[in-house]
Amino acid sequence: MGGGKVAADELRLLIERAERLEEEKKGISDDIKDVMAEAKGRGYDPKAIRRILSIRKKKKEEYQEEEAILEVYLQALGMI
Repeated sequence: MGGGKVAADELRLLIERAERLEEEKKGISDDIKDVMAEAKGRGYDPKAIRRILSIRKKKKEEYQEEEAILEVYLQALGMI
């Protein structure tokens, strides 16, 4: 019977830890929104900044390959 109590305690701790992390994640998300609002207020384009953040996460080769494919598709559609 004691094993069930230990498992329940362990489960509760894991859930509480996940809840704290969710709260931290929301706080960080709010902070990022604040940074984007500040950037917009200073005349920068938040959409462009988000794109740059996305690009910076990728390896140079991965980004270049994606851009090359995009260019081929845009040319095929007569958009460039």
